[in-house]
Amino acid sequence: MKEKPILAMMYDFDRTLSPRDMEEYAFIPGLGMSAKEFWAICNETAIKYEMDGILAYMLMMLQLSEGKQLVTRRSLNEVGRHVELFPGVDSWFSRVNAYAAAKGLQAEHYSISSGIKEIIEGTSIAGEFKKIYAASFCYKENGVPFWPATAVNYTSKTQFIYRINKGVLDINEDKLLNEHMAEEDKRVPFSRMIYVGDGITDVPCMKLTKENGGHSIGIYHTDSQVAKRLLQYDRVDYILPADYRAGSEIEQTVFRLIDEMAKKIEEEDHE
Repeated sequence: MKEKPILAMMYDFDRTLSPRDMEEYAFIPGLGMSAKEFWAICNETAIKYEMDGILAYMLMMLQLSEGKQLVTRRSLNEVGRHVELFPGVDSWFSRVNAYAAAKGLQAEHYSISSGIKEIIEGTSIAGEFKKIYAASFCYKENGVPFWPATAVNYTSKTQFIYRINKGVLDINEDKLLNEHMAEEDKRVPFSRMIYVGDGITDVPCMKLTKENGGHSIGIYHTDSQVAKRLLQYDRVDYILPADYRAGSEIEQTVFRLIDEMAKKIEEEDHE
């Protein structure tokens, strides 16, 4: 049986699927700090040592937790259980999967985040993602982190879109990722990709997806100004409120895009 064409739905996490940065729900309160205090220290550290901002906050997670809370892979997973999601996110994936299948496509969902992978793995929607690309730690045998394994910033996010495009999902496989591959051999063409993000740090991914024939959606929660600028500067195709419930604007938009993809595939099959 011929495999169904794949639709790749790619999401930032913080402020895209969840209202706040994931560390703010349980980890930062466990330090006895406010989110504002924590992020200020992270920014100061990045400036002082000329560090990548993601590496700086990962370092501060470990240093500031000393003597206050034990950080392990398991405890970070537990933090994920406290992460709140926007309305409708819990059932969003199954609705998209069902609609895509009815149109002859197979939907796959990917998280591409600068947040902590182990926290995302503890959330209620972790099992919905084919792959979670995010910042992560190396762990000792007792589960205690000792070094960054991966740091995902706004520009390095784009490599994961190429991985999805070529079907080279293993983060350690670089040779095949960088080899030439004919368009017809690529697992998911850009034309069947939709990137969903909330802000400036998503611009490289939004631009890459949109300029290669895919679609980008800017999400906003309470303030739409950033999203409006993304639309103004042609970084996204749509700006939509962070409401994923059945019948919502984002559902209607994504379903319409799926219709267009299915129609294009049908036309190509009859050429």
